[in-house]
Amino acid sequence: MPTETIKALPPRSEAPREQTWDIEALYDTPDAWSAEGDALARDLGSLSAHAGQLGTPGGLLAYLSAANDLELRLGRFMSYASMTASVDGRDAVAAARRDRAATLGAQFGSTTAFFRPELLALDDALVRGWLDTPDFAEHRVRLERILRGKPHVRSAEVEALLGAVQAPFASERGIHPALANMDLRFGTAGGETVTQGNVDRLTAHPDREVRREAWEGYADAHLAARHSQAAMYATNVRQNVFLARARNYPDTISASLSPDNIPTAVVTTLLDTYRANTPVWHRYWRVRREWLNLPELREYDVKAALVPPRAVSYEQAVQWLEGGMAPLGEAYVRDMVPGLTTERWVDYAENDGKRQGAYSNGGGRVKPYIFMTWNGTMNSYSTLAHEIGHSMHSLLSQREHGYGVPRYTLFHAEVASNFNQAMVRQHLLAQARAAGDTEFEVQIIEEALSNFHRYFFIMPTLAAFELEAYRRIEAGGTLSAPDLIDLTADLLSEGYGDGVTMDRERSGIMWAQFSTHLYANFYAYQYSTGISAAHQILEQFSADPDAARESYLRFLRSGGSLDPIDALREAGVDMLSPAPVEATFRTLEGYVARLEELLAARR
Repeated sequence: MPTETIKALPPRSEAPREQTWDIEALYDTPDAWSAEGDALARDLGSLSAHAGQLGTPGGLLAYLSAANDLELRLGRFMSYASMTASVDGRDAVAAARRDRAATLGAQFGSTTAFFRPELLALDDALVRGWLDTPDFAEHRVRLERILRGKPHVRSAEVEALLGAVQAPFASERGIHPALANMDLRFGTAGGETVTQGNVDRLTAHPDREVRREAWEGYADAHLAARHSQAAMYATNVRQNVFLARARNYPDTISASLSPDNIPTAVVTTLLDTYRANTPVWHRYWRVRREWLNLPELREYDVKAALVPPRAVSYEQAVQWLEGGMAPLGEAYVRDMVPGLTTERWVDYAENDGKRQGAYSNGGGRVKPYIFMTWNGTMNSYSTLAHEIGHSMHSLLSQREHGYGVPRYTLFHAEVASNFNQAMVRQHLLAQARAAGDTEFEVQIIEEALSNFHRYFFIMPTLAAFELEAYRRIEAGGTLSAPDLIDLTADLLSEGYGDGVTMDRERSGIMWAQFSTHLYANFYAYQYSTGISAAHQILEQFSADPDAARESYLRFLRSGGSLDPIDALREAGVDMLSPAPVEATFRTLEGYVARLEELLAARR
C-alpha cells in the first residue's frame, strides 16, 4: 500500500511576503495594536453614560454614533487578533491577543446591553417618526429590524433570565466540536494518520484502499462517541425549542429565520424541490461508477478524481479569475486583481501551525482579507474564487454604505461566493472546449461537482435532518443516537438512490461530523439557497448580459441594507419559488450529460 511523503512545513517567519496578507494595514506593529487595546478598554466604559438618554432623537443619535465608532475600532482590533492566530496556531502571543480581543468584545456587549431594552421601551410611533428624518438615514435599517422583533421581547425580568441562560446554554456547541477536533482519533490511511486537516485529501486519494480506510476510520471514530454526541445535540435542540417558545414563536425555525425576515417557506420550498430532482444525482452516481470502472460506487469513491489532476499555480488562478469575472465590468476586475496580487488581500502561504480552512474577513473596513492555504490544485483555485466573491461583496457594499447600515447576512453572502465560482467555471469550460482539451474540461466539471456535492447535496440533507430533528422534539419526542443515525441514512439514501452502495451506520453518523453547522440552528440550508440563487443569476447573463450585470452589481452594493429575500427579488430571483433550485439542477444535469458524452467517446 503506497505511503505519501508528508513534507515538513516551514515556520511562519519563512513565509514569502507576497503570499501573506497586508496585516500592517490594520496596525503598523503589534505594539500599535496593543496600544489600541488600552485605548479601547478606557473608551468602552464611556458608552454606559448613554443609558437612560435614548428618549430623544439627539440622545439616540449620540449613542448610535459613539457605539458605531467604538464597534468599528473593536472590529479592526479583533480582526488583527484572529488573523495572527489563524496563521500560526502555535504562537502563544497570538493566542493571548485573541483572548484579549474576546475580553474586550465581551466588555462591549455588557456595556451596551441597556440599548435594545431601552429602545424597545419607547413608543413605536415616536421612534418610527424619527427614522423618517434624514438624521437617521444611516441607522434606519438597523433600528427597524430591532423594532420588528418587539412582539417577541418579554418583560424586563424574563429578558434578564433569558439573557442569563445564554452562556450555560452554549456549552454543548463548544463541547461537541472540542470532542471532534481534539479527542477523537481517526486511525490511519495509507500509513498516514487521519486528521481533521487531511481527511478530505485522503478520501480523494487515487488508491481506493486509502480512501476506504480514511472514510471508515473517520466514521468509526464518530460512531464510538455517538451516544454522547447525540445527547449533546438533543440537549441543544431542546434549549432552542425552549427559547423559541419563551419568545412566543410558533416554532424554532421561525425564531431562527425571523431576524432576517426569511419566511419558513424558503426552506420547505428548497427541500421539496431538491427531493423532486434527486434523480439527477442518481444519474451522476451511475456515470461516476462507470467512469471509475467500479463494480459498485461506495461513499468513499465520491471524491475520487476521474482524470489525473493538473497542478494549478496561484498566478494561473488569478488569470482565470480575471478572465472569468470580466462580464461584471472593468471596474470590478480593476478592484479584484490588485487585491489578489499587489495589495495582498490573501494569505495563501503554507506554513507550520497554520489552521485549516478558508474565510473572508471584512477587515474592519480597511480592506477585505482572505485566509486559505494554496496546495496547487483545482480545489485551491475553487476556494480562492469562492472567497474573493465574499471579499468583493464586502468591498462594494462598504463603499456604498456607512458603518451604521448592517453588514450582509450569510444568506446574502453565499450568493456572491457561489456566483464567482459559477461565472469563472463557465469561462474555463468555454476555453477547454474551444481548445478540444477534454481532460481539462473533465477536471473543471469535477471541481463544479465537488462544490455541488457539498452545497447542493450534503447541505440540503443536513437542512432536512435539522428540520425533522426539531419537529420531533417540538412534538414531545426524543433524539437518540440510533434515531439520528437512521434519519441521516434515510435522507442520504434519497439522494443516492440506486447509484451508491451505502454502509448505513457509517453513512448515518454524518450528522455528527458537522457540529459547527448543526449547533448554529438552521444554518446549513443557506448554503443551498446561495448556490441556487447564484445559478439563476448566471442564467440571466446568458439572456441579457448588460441587464444582468447591473442588477447583480446592485445586489452586491446593497449589502445588508435590504433583507436578503428582498435584495434577491430585486436581482430577479424569487427564493419563495422553486425556480432557483430548478436552475441549479439544470446546470448539474448539464454537467452530468457532458460526462456521459465524454464517457461514451472513451469506449
